[in-house]
Amino acid sequence: MPDEMSGGPRLLIVEDDADFARTLKRSFERRGYEARVADSLEQMQEILKTHSPSHAVVDLKLGGASGLACVEALHAHDPGMLIVVLTGYASIGTAVEAIKLGACHYLAKPSNTDDIEAAFNKRNGDAEAPVVERPSNIKTLEWELIHRTLAEADFNISETARRLGMHRRTLARKLDKKRLD
Repeated sequence: MPDEMSGGPRLLIVEDDADFARTLKRSFERRGYEARVADSLEQMQEILKTHSPSHAVVDLKLGGASGLACVEALHAHDPGMLIVVLTGYASIGTAVEAIKLGACHYLAKPSNTDDIEAAFNKRNGDAEAPVVERPSNIKTLEWELIHRTLAEADFNISETARRLGMHRRTLARKLDKKRLD
């Protein structure tokens, strides 16, 4: 497979927010990474024909599609690639799926270059991580249910609203209230 010969790590950013992708790309390039950007699964697959990244940052929500398909394809391309998933729609379910599909880490937005690079460098789990009881309130439970259902519906707002038995506009308002990206 053709590949560029460079001294630094090769990074692929799969992100549909052009401004965020450009900022992330510049920040990683200042740190010595050779960075490429794709805004969809299809564009990512085209890049993989000529570029073999050592690292990848994948947004969980790419327009109407799920970034989990990108994680799966990247892992199939190179099982040793370090893949970090970024999301404004964090949920336990999507975190578990991302890791099972080959991601090494999962970060909720907002995350910056330092957070992502730390995630790349933290390859193993931490058995000393504190197990803390997280107080659940009705708003948190609702938020998690909405985002789990949103992920299950491939980020289709209308289908998510139907599954939750709520009006589409009500769901859109709830998502706008606590948007994380």
